[in-house]
Amino acid sequence: MKKWITLVILFTTACNAPKPQAQGTLVIIGGGSRPSLIIERIIQEARLKDGGYGVVLPMSSSSDSSVYFAVKPFQEAGIQSLRGMNFKKGEPQSAERLDSVRNARLIYITGGDQERFMGVVRGTPLEQTIREAFARGAVIAGTSAGAAVMSEKMTTGNQLRDTTYTSTFKVIESNNLEIKPGLGLITGVLIDQHFLIRSRHNRLLTGVIDYPDHVGIGIDESTAIVVKGRNAEVIGDSQVLVIRNPGQARREAGRKLGANGLTINILLPGDEFTL
Repeated sequence: MKKWITLVILFTTACNAPKPQAQGTLVIIGGGSRPSLIIERIIQEARLKDGGYGVVLPMSSSSDSSVYFAVKPFQEAGIQSLRGMNFKKGEPQSAERLDSVRNARLIYITGGDQERFMGVVRGTPLEQTIREAFARGAVIAGTSAGAAVMSEKMTTGNQLRDTTYTSTFKVIESNNLEIKPGLGLITGVLIDQHFLIRSRHNRLLTGVIDYPDHVGIGIDESTAIVVKGRNAEVIGDSQVLVIRNPGQARREAGRKLGANGLTINILLPGDEFTL
């Protein structure tokens, strides 16, 4: 009898346990042109040819044409169901507009300035809505600034010691890489974009020494990683660099940083890796 009671309890507990939420797919694009292969992969992952719709969030950009250029390659691929939805800082976010984001199969975040995007989104209902859509299985895609906002720790591209902006860092120094909160759709990684063409190695090396428990991912232009859970695949035209600090090494000489035992993998389209 006790065995039957135990089985009933286990069965009841299993039935009443909350079902695990689905998790969507991230398509993180390193900026530049978007080859048709990347567009087609986004369409495939979001199942847009089976119905549903996508929304373009252009808040990273100051250009009025950003939605047009984001939507155009999808239209050329036969998808007419993408619409721009611009939210402005400090303005109320209506339930109807939030529902449109929440129920989209694709949320596409344009390039521009990642701080501008998060300045509109951070701490608002829209931030939570994007996370809910992702948890329900939506594809979240973004290019350049739209790539940077994906992670929990977002690289802004700014230096803290030298406030003059340059596209790369001339030095590898401590406490120089500015990090701010991103959307948190992926954790434990630092994402950098336009990586090879703009020689951003020093920036990402600084990051993996300052944040040794994080994986540095440098994505070149016209290239993307497709992330499902903790697995990633490289697609596109160029390469992705993955930098790790497995021994959490860190040495300092004044402001200069040193580290032994870092690993760097240069990945090609079709390569897969675990985050």
